[in-house]
Amino acid sequence: MTENFGMEAAMSLEALMERHIAALLATSDAVREWDERRAAGGVSNVVYANALFEVTKEEEATRLRIVNHRPCNDQQGWQKLTYLAAYLFATRGSLKPEEMDAVLSTTEPME
Repeated sequence: MTENFGMEAAMSLEALMERHIAALLATSDAVREWDERRAAGGVSNVVYANALFEVTKEEEATRLRIVNHRPCNDQQGWQKLTYLAAYLFATRGSLKPEEMDAVLSTTEPME
């Protein structure tokens, strides 16, 4: 989980959150488009499932970058926690145990 810290350090938390929101919107648009195609009989269920898998990869990658991002101060730690809580409420999702461990270990209060 820590192999990408160099990349995360180069991107601010705000940039990561903006990128994640863009990926969520792109996923939503793709789901809507593929649902319309499938309803019209234009694609098979296998093609539909593969297409949805592809568009969700970017969302997952950006979410994991946020999960693993190490805030530079307590304020940024709270911002990260608030963003992730809002994301989980909005999606009615949850984090995997290892993702939760990463969040907790990277948002411990600074001393």
